[in-house]
Amino acid sequence: MRGARRTEQWFWRWRSNPLRRRDDVLDAWLVTAVWALIIVGGTLCGAVTGRAADGVFAQQRAERTAVRAVLLTGTPQAASNSYRSVAKVRWTARDGSTRTGKTLVKAGRAAGSRMTVWTDARGELTTEPPSRGEAAVESALLGASAALASSGLVVGIGGAARWRLNRRRIDSWGTEWALVGPQWGHKIVPHD
Repeated sequence: MRGARRTEQWFWRWRSNPLRRRDDVLDAWLVTAVWALIIVGGTLCGAVTGRAADGVFAQQRAERTAVRAVLLTGTPQAASNSYRSVAKVRWTARDGSTRTGKTLVKAGRAAGSRMTVWTDARGELTTEPPSRGEAAVESALLGASAALASSGLVVGIGGAARWRLNRRRIDSWGTEWALVGPQWGHKIVPHD
């Protein structure tokens, strides 16, 4: 194998060649466009999605407020400390009004115990906003997912276009072979 020459040439579709067809050039442009869209479009899509998600998380941190609340109903004991159940709580809103609502509470809490709940700008109960670190990780994951999804979509569309181009190329070869094939040699007819 030491003396073997490489027969495949790089960028053969771009070189002037008497066997090169229009479909070969289209295929080369299609592959180039797919790679460019994967690199540029995937990166851009991931960056925009990550930045948008980070903005949403920052807005949640700015709008949500931690307030002290009193547990009105106790929660049953559970085998696991991570178990939570819905319980009724009472808290004082920013405007001074007393409000009640239901939220998730750790298991085993007695009625009358104090706890922290989160409220939105209207004073309604909501979930705790993600910390800066949690938001950064989630934004990065959302951005990477968006980049992969857009790249997958581009690869799928490019693959379908190449499949269609190959079908057209094969049909063209079949048509040309039907014209040239009969002239290209002698048929052997068996003698009796």
